Amino acid sequence: MTYNFCTLFDSNYLTRGLALHGSMVKHIPDFRLFIFAFDDRSHRILTEMNLKNTTVISLKEFEDPQLLEVKPTRSIAEYCWTSTSSTVLYVLDRFGVDHCTYIDADICFYSSPEPIFTEMGDSSILLTEHRYSPQYNKEVKSGKYCVQFVTFRNDDRGRKALTWWRDRCLEWCYDRYEDGKFGDQLYLDDWTERFEGVHVMQHHGGGLAAWNVQQYDFVENSGKISGKELTTGQQFDVIFYHYHYLRFFKGGKIELGRRVLGKSVLDIFYKPYIARLDQLKKEIAARYPGFDPNGTRENKFRVVTPAIYIFRKLTGVYNVFDENTFLRN
Repeated sequence: MTYNFCTLFDSNYLTRGLALHGSMVKHIPDFRLFIFAFDDRSHRILTEMNLKNTTVISLKEFEDPQLLEVKPTRSIAEYCWTSTSSTVLYVLDRFGVDHCTYIDADICFYSSPEPIFTEMGDSSILLTEHRYSPQYNKEVKSGKYCVQFVTFRNDDRGRKALTWWRDRCLEWCYDRYEDGKFGDQLYLDDWTERFEGVHVMQHHGGGLAAWNVQQYDFVENSGKISGKELTTGQQFDVIFYHYHYLRFFKGGKIELGRRVLGKSVLDIFYKPYIARLDQLKKEIAARYPGFDPNGTRENKFRVVTPAIYIFRKLTGVYNVFDENTFLRN
């Protein structure tokens, strides 16, 4: 079976998108990836790279009058969120596939997603829970479900939910919590009651991220990563990890967010992933001099009091590192 995926990103996320694609080539024997290039540079580079099993779609091809109407009212991030549902609908309509899964560009596969789709069965919609660790629970404002991996079948049930979601995002999609809404994400919270044919992913190997990995132990053996839930002892193969909030700063600093990440998580996931992004950056820079595809930011960290800084360092939640030192240790 061919698994159809779509994602969107601009040139600041180019290395992440390429790392995602490389992980799919490695772990998914039969897939099709539709990349929506959100600026001209990413579209040009991706088209020239001619990636395996990939179709690159420009904004000119993708944007319709409804999206263009709201575009001036949204920030870059908000417009990406606004567009997520529309990318899936575009793939279903333009290419006539029987299903499509939207995936965030900053996820990486570590084994085949086949167990997820087998679990989905005949359902028309697949949702992924955040599965927050209790100390990081932001469900009220960020939602029970994460848009990182959401599947729609090209049938009546799937299209009904998808078009409803698109309409809501066109009406309101902003980077703030307001009246029970946040971006494109809180719209999903009642879908198991609102729509028919909705399945919530049960496999713990999907949707791993900084906000939930505290609940698991991880080991790597011969390139295969396995996890174990601490409370139940349940074991599982890792399918994909979401590298949310990973940021690169000028001066060689990196930031991994504000959550405690154990040594095994750093060693098994973050160090190889960051090294891969750096490798891709060098390859791209060699072909396109002067271009930074990692989206490196100005080195401006939040100003904090000495007490808060010491607390974060002691508790492990001040995840700012010198990149070279981080990768060596």
